[in-house]
Order: sequence, then structure tokens, then C-alpha cells
Amino acid sequence: MSSDSRRQLLNAVTDLFLLDEAPNDAVQAHYGDIALRSLPHLETEARRDYADRVAETPSLPREVAVTLASDPDADVARLVLKLSPVLTDTDLAAIAVTQSQRHLVAIAERARLSESVTEILVERGDREVLHTVSANEGASLSEKGFDRLVERGGHDSEINLAITTRSDLTPDRAQRVMRIVEQLSDEGGLWSKPNSEALTLARQARQQRLEIKLLLADLAAGARALDEITTMLAEEDRAFHLALVFAQVASLSTDQALRVLMQRDASGIAVACRALGIGSDAFKAVLELRARRMMFAKSATDDDLRAYAALDPAMAERTMRFLKLKTKLS
Repeated sequence: MSSDSRRQLLNAVTDLFLLDEAPNDAVQAHYGDIALRSLPHLETEARRDYADRVAETPSLPREVAVTLASDPDADVARLVLKLSPVLTDTDLAAIAVTQSQRHLVAIAERARLSESVTEILVERGDREVLHTVSANEGASLSEKGFDRLVERGGHDSEINLAITTRSDLTPDRAQRVMRIVEQLSDEGGLWSKPNSEALTLARQARQQRLEIKLLLADLAAGARALDEITTMLAEEDRAFHLALVFAQVASLSTDQALRVLMQRDASGIAVACRALGIGSDAFKAVLELRARRMMFAKSATDDDLRAYAALDPAMAERTMRFLKLKTKLS
């Protein structure tokens, strides 16, 4: 009945649960019941250790993930909020509405955020949350969310700089933000120098968007190989631009391509790259980009590269055709 005994029990059962790569509904229900009964009796440190251990587990019962992500102690909730593939937009929205700013920062660090969740973060978040959202290209921004972010960013140079240098800015949004940058420059302060970092990076972002159009034109004309473009963008850590290229070549939406590229499981991007005929060296560059963004261990990258080498191209092409058909029918 002691807290330590419950911790040992939960850890032992978790060891067994994690050994099963595809637990059935009954197993998940039993494990979830044990976890939910144990967690309220654990000390904060034990809850945090457990949360960190299961944060990325795709088979974790949703009720357990929600309980951990809603923990009043943000250190317990942090990694689950940031990494868990189990949490739905509804879960994230409910937590974003009710929990602390530190919880919101963790949500803002997720590899992908829907427009609805981003809107809540922009409305409720403090400066750190706003800066994290504005710098996260995986955070989708609706027109309402973008306008509110620009409004709340106000005269905060770091937030406006992050917005300005997002590679997913539409031309209209880029012009609006540039007007803000230039206005702040005219008013003096941090951006008063003609060659300020903000203006330089903003121009660089616009140049990169033009570069992508030229790269796609070269690819269509056969002047550049897809492997060359993939390697260049991956090595420059330009995840959104890489997703744009994949979307164009594979006939996917940009959102689909970005989701596949940045999800924790590498199988999706492996299938897409193999179907597109991307070589192992270029795929290695993609894996290294993912490792930098999501802090993967090198051993995991090596394992994914070996699995890619063994992936049958014909099977990958069939899988891609099926997914495209399923998307059209849905």
C-alpha cells in the first residue's frame, strides 16, 4: 500500500506492457486500469519518471495519457504534452484552456499543431508561449490565429522576428509582417538599424520561398535530381520547404507531407521516400533532420536507415497509391 510499492508495481507492469508491440483492447484496458489506480498514490518524482518513460508510446491508453498531460505539475506533464501521439486535438485544447503557462509551452513545442489548438495558445499564452508558437513551423495558423498572433506580438521584437522568418508565410502575410518590422524600425529601438537582423532574415525567408519555386521548376525540367534537392534542404534544416517539395512530387497536400515528415514513427516518411525513388544517402539526410528536430538518438536513426535499405520499392509504391486513394475518398 506504500507509494514506493505502487511505483514498483506500475514499473513492473509497464515493463510487460511495453514488450507487446500491438496490445489488444483488453490488454490496454487492464493496463490503463492499473496505471490510473496507481498514479494518484505516487510522489511527484515517481509520476514524472513514469510520464517521461511512456510519453512517446503509441499504444498508451488515452485516459492515461490525458491524466499525465493534465497533471498539475508541469514537469510531469511536459514530455507527454510535447511528444504523445495519443493525445487528440480535443485533449490538447481542453488542457490548453485550463492548465498553466508551462503546460502551454510544452504543447506549443509539438511537432504539429492544428489551427484550433494554435488559436487557443495564441489567445491564452504568455510571451514564452507566443514566441514558441511563432517559431514552430508545425503550428498551423488560421487567418484568425495569425492576426491575433501579430496583434499580441505587438512590439515584441523576438516574436515578430520569429513570425517574419517562418517559411510557410503566404505572400500576403509576409507583406503584413514586413510592414510591422519596417514600422518598428522607423520608430527606433531594437530594429532601428538599417541592416537589422530582423529585416535581413525576413528578406532571406522571402528569397528561400522563391528558391523553392525555382528548385521545383528545375526538378520538373530534369535539371536537378530529387536526391540533390532533398539532401540540400535536409542539411539546411528546412523541414517545411522539404515538405513542400515532397507534397509537389508525391501529389500530397503540404499538411500531409509535413505530418508524415515530422511524425515520431519513421515508417511513413520511409514509405514516401522509397516510393519517390530517393536513395539511401538522401534519406539519411532526412533522418538526420528529424533527429535534430525531435532529439532522436543516433542509434534510432541507424536502425531506421537499415530498415529503409530493406524496404521493397514496389510495396512502398502500392502503399502510397492506397493512401492517396483513401485520402480522395474521405
